[in-house]
Amino acid sequence: MAVPYPVEPMLAVPGELPGDGDAYALEVKWDGIRAIAYAGRDARVTGRHGADFTSRYPEVRDVLAPLAGRGAVLDGEVVAFDPLGRPSFARLQRRMHVTDPAGARLLGHVPVTYVPFDLLHLDGHSLYDLPYRERRDLLGSLGLDVPPYFPCEPEVVEATRRQGLEGVVAKRLDSPYRPGRRVGWWVKVKNLRTADVVIGGWKPGRGRRAGGVGSLLLGVYGERPYGGFEFVGHVGTGFTDAMLDDTYRLLAPLRIGRSAFSSDLPGGIAKDAVWVRPEVVGEVAYTMWTRDGRLRNPVWRGVRADRVPAEVRREEPR
Repeated sequence: MAVPYPVEPMLAVPGELPGDGDAYALEVKWDGIRAIAYAGRDARVTGRHGADFTSRYPEVRDVLAPLAGRGAVLDGEVVAFDPLGRPSFARLQRRMHVTDPAGARLLGHVPVTYVPFDLLHLDGHSLYDLPYRERRDLLGSLGLDVPPYFPCEPEVVEATRRQGLEGVVAKRLDSPYRPGRRVGWWVKVKNLRTADVVIGGWKPGRGRRAGGVGSLLLGVYGERPYGGFEFVGHVGTGFTDAMLDDTYRLLAPLRIGRSAFSSDLPGGIAKDAVWVRPEVVGEVAYTMWTRDGRLRNPVWRGVRADRVPAEVRREEPR
């Protein structure tokens, strides 16, 4: 059987720690970019919907080196670590849109690695129908640097919180792998509330931010089939100067003459706004959703190159 390409990653649902913990294992949630890695004659890396990330993250080839001469497909995360060894989504931002990191002299300054956590295909055999525990055992036998998984216990979640990690993913030990599907067999339990959002425009900056982006106007899509592009708030905190500059460069070519939001924006938010085609996805941290469907106290975390705008909807724990 030929190595499948491209493969869509299986997705988790948001929720709480499962009550039947003996049926689950916990993995650290790595706060990076989800990626499928292909070992074989030519190592390749793809994201959601087959987006080719191979040139962006050449370090993945080194991670796959122990698989030389074998055909394999792995699921995992591209991660940048901070000086304390913690995953840093902010550091990863500097690599996310760079197709030639060597030419931009970023390989040494902002290195990334690939953290594999599932094995989907090996030496001509599909592993989709094997239970998670067996796929994990096979993955651990390949000589790769594979992170451990843990018992499904509250103490593990608390340990990730103390270490400043994003959270955990609870995975049923008997679960198969279903590419491209979001399934209840995997549950993401976050220490930090985050949401994917689509940028619909920006408010011009003032003072130090004059001439650029002051804050971003954010939206999500309503439920199919008739859901519009709904305004959910605006964010002006969490940006570094470099992030503001990069965001402006992304958005400037997308400017349009009128709002893409499906309803009027509240108050004076629309005044002086610069509208853009809703094609850039980002991530914010927040404290809660308000009753009128707004994000309370959002803080910008960065652009998500691995997300598709039309799929961004409000996520609620089950």
